[in-house]
Amino acid sequence: MSLFTRSSGILLHPTSLPGRYGIGDLGDTAYRFVDWLADNDQGIWQVLPLGPTSYGDSPYQTLSAFAGNPNLISLDRLVDRGWLSADDLADVPDFPASYVDFGPVIEYHDAKLHLAYERFFNDGDARAAKAFEDWCAQNTTWLDDYTLFIALKRRNGGGPWVEWPEPLALSEPDALAQARAELADQIREHQWRQWVFDEQWGALKQYAADKGIRLFGDLPIFVAHDSADVWANRDLFYLDEKGQPTVIAGVPPDYFSETGQRWGNPLYRWDRMREKGYAWWIRRFRAVFRTVDFVRIDHFRGFEAYWEIPADEETAINGQWIPGPGAHFFTVVKQELGELPIIAEDLGVITREVEELREQFELPGMKVIQFAWNKPTNPFLPHNHVVNCVVYSGTHDNNTTRGWWEEEMDDRARQFMSDYLGHDINDPVWTLMKIGMRSVAHTFIMPLQDVMGLGSEARMNTPGKPTGNWTWRFTEEMLEQRANRALAHLTWLYQRRADQQEKEYGDVAVMD
Repeated sequence: MSLFTRSSGILLHPTSLPGRYGIGDLGDTAYRFVDWLADNDQGIWQVLPLGPTSYGDSPYQTLSAFAGNPNLISLDRLVDRGWLSADDLADVPDFPASYVDFGPVIEYHDAKLHLAYERFFNDGDARAAKAFEDWCAQNTTWLDDYTLFIALKRRNGGGPWVEWPEPLALSEPDALAQARAELADQIREHQWRQWVFDEQWGALKQYAADKGIRLFGDLPIFVAHDSADVWANRDLFYLDEKGQPTVIAGVPPDYFSETGQRWGNPLYRWDRMREKGYAWWIRRFRAVFRTVDFVRIDHFRGFEAYWEIPADEETAINGQWIPGPGAHFFTVVKQELGELPIIAEDLGVITREVEELREQFELPGMKVIQFAWNKPTNPFLPHNHVVNCVVYSGTHDNNTTRGWWEEEMDDRARQFMSDYLGHDINDPVWTLMKIGMRSVAHTFIMPLQDVMGLGSEARMNTPGKPTGNWTWRFTEEMLEQRANRALAHLTWLYQRRADQQEKEYGDVAVMD
């Protein structure tokens, strides 16, 4: 199958799946969602980054660029393995069904995972033990650093690594060797959690593939300062002698913010990355391509040029554009990995140089239909779409389409949209869905919230809002509240699934 066939799919992070354990996981509801995708003729499931989250619970600020989030491990699947019992899970708190209350959820899951690990460790299953040992040996390049980092972080009260005792913060060999010996049991348990996550995700990925569903991942260009990635690779980042960033990432002032955005991520030493053949990045890509079929790179423009902000600045105003690694980076990566199943997030203020870099390697860009309605030259309008791009009704950072229409669209924009389409807008959600489905773009993605017709109460993330993000969940009955076969009809009507092409008009459901 060609990577970018004409197709459509749904954006939904696994944490938003239903279930009784307070957070979506990789158990039965994930498999039922795959079934729902297949039943409605969708070919793609897009997720957000899958790494272990920290303060703020953002999947874009994780403790590792390689590890999986243990909170996604299905506890029910651990019962199936014999490492938990039904009685162990009889004490599930009354978690809310419509959102994730991260604190209590993490505490509960942590206790149950610890219990399951003890059972695994003591049950004497030689085959499982051998599979675990083999997996650890295959993943040592990131697993050893990550699990030591997590064990040390716990021993130091969860504080950032720059606040640990200096010999550990600065990775002095004798201090690390002593810590590995003292924390061997905890390290082993965190290795086990990563193995279990990888096994459960791999089984789900295979099930999706068997159903004709491809998985679409997300990879932030920058990593969190408080991460195993930075702690274990300080020479690859602009840090001072204590490990604090000297310069940080962000974007300059623009239409949306007079002071820009100060993200705070440490910046890469691209000169040192290049000297090492971009080995860290190649390992990162290999890891993500084992997890998903293709991936979106968030803030792709940073490979051409990035906004460098002195770390002591309180805003992003006083920064400067610094050239990124450019074409040389992608040339080396392509030599190592072959064709690149990458989508470039090219939203915001994008220069011609960024477009040329993306086009040189034939990477699809992005079009967001919610952003289109101000003037005929807007690149997100349907007549400006190109085949090699991914179209969205909205993204995880946008309001839902209904929320956008009701709360953010002004009269002028609504009138422009009506004039452009040649009719009044009675149902903005399905209007945007039809626009995306009939686009020439090879891929169309819509958040599940849009398929459900939900308002702003179902928004996943509001950039700049410090709390309350990433929490939305749906309940299983919500999937049946809309005319779901209408989704399959649109997919057939605009030929976004190859196995529908021979169907006749009477063979598919007609929309209401």
